[in-house]
Amino acid sequence: MRQEMTLQPQQILRSELIQLPLLELELRIRTELEINPFLEEGEELETVTTEEELEDREPAQISEVKEEQEETEKVQEQEIDWDSILNDEDYYEYKPYRSAPSEYAEIPRPAQTTLSDHLYEQLGYSHLSDKEWEIGESIIGNINKDGYLGCSLADIAEPRNISESEVLKALRKIQEFDPPGIAARNLRECLLIQLRLKDNYNENSEKILEQYFDDFINKRYEIISDKLGISLDDIREAFNKITKLNPKPGEGYFDEKQNYIIPDLIVTELDGEFLTYLNDGNIPNFYINNAYRAMIIQQKNTDKKVKEFLSKKLESARWFINAIHQRRTTMLRTMQAIVNKQNEFFRKGHQHLKPMILADIAQEIDMDISTISRVTNGKYVQTDWGVFELKYFFSEKMESDNGEAVSTKVIKAKLKDIVYNEDKSKPLSDQAIVEKLHETGFTIARRTVQKYREQMRIPIKRLRREI
Repeated sequence: MRQEMTLQPQQILRSELIQLPLLELELRIRTELEINPFLEEGEELETVTTEEELEDREPAQISEVKEEQEETEKVQEQEIDWDSILNDEDYYEYKPYRSAPSEYAEIPRPAQTTLSDHLYEQLGYSHLSDKEWEIGESIIGNINKDGYLGCSLADIAEPRNISESEVLKALRKIQEFDPPGIAARNLRECLLIQLRLKDNYNENSEKILEQYFDDFINKRYEIISDKLGISLDDIREAFNKITKLNPKPGEGYFDEKQNYIIPDLIVTELDGEFLTYLNDGNIPNFYINNAYRAMIIQQKNTDKKVKEFLSKKLESARWFINAIHQRRTTMLRTMQAIVNKQNEFFRKGHQHLKPMILADIAQEIDMDISTISRVTNGKYVQTDWGVFELKYFFSEKMESDNGEAVSTKVIKAKLKDIVYNEDKSKPLSDQAIVEKLHETGFTIARRTVQKYREQMRIPIKRLRREI
């Protein structure tokens, strides 16, 4: 004998739906509406005949309707125990709440020319042979969102049984297209393409990129000055020219809708109180079609396998609506608990974020930590301070010099502020940052500063230096 823990199908369904973000949930609901005949999209129509409606009918019609309803109930009682399947009438139907403020409705966006469209248009104006056109199409098709060629010349040449030199020839023509620096194979080539334009040309800048690129990216100013035999003022002028170039020429043509976050929740302040909404305006209304169910029940000679199939589908429909309701309730309770715990953040902003872990919310709403983890993973909330992933509100704590518990995110924000305001000609070392943080009341180790700096992708002292 042994003990085992098994999950019921309802539990598996609830766990699956609760971790879906908004767009995936909408797709899942559309799929379920297609495969389950008992689920119907739209507003539920009343199918039960009321006493008032019966009074308006002729006696023969009244008798007919009552007999039909009694027969339905009789067949229902004998053939399928629908009460055990549909034991909760509150979950016959799902209606998304339409109470979110109207100003949060998505605004239609104007059509935007993509990077590929812009390049194909220029390709059409070029005088190219059929082979060059085909190569050009392949090159444009392999340019990534930053404007760089995302494959090697061999990847384009081999399938077409042509030489890499032919591909390179077509590539050089496309690199003359707008925007400047497009279709480069690396950062160095991208900057050189832009620098060689008449308005940008600088001889020292070109020499630095061509001959001393490694020293350039590591900001070894004195070494470059010695090698080129020019002053630091000339180096500064050359660097200023390079740093004004665009390292991502395709970025301006990237359609922001492809990277647009649709928040799952909305928190807004009204009369000093914070209201939490589920942003489910695009989720359709759907319900269990009782008319269709009654029609199935009245079929007395239905095959046993068909009945079992229909019974499972009906049960599945009830589970699905139940799970959607529970997802909604759990998400709203979780978000409201976060708002209660982080009230100062929602009122005053980032600097007032408090330390909080998943267990704090789980205890607040009496749910398991794993459920809170699923709810907060990949979900976003729109606030007066911006759109945040729910995970943002959770962080470990450290004690300030006055003994107050402080979120590590607050310390990171302070570290970032110190680096931003430092003297760029003499950047601060990690130890100097430790001392600055100590002055503001945060005593942390140099190793911790290094860890936070790396997490925020802040370069080391040498790479932050400017002349």
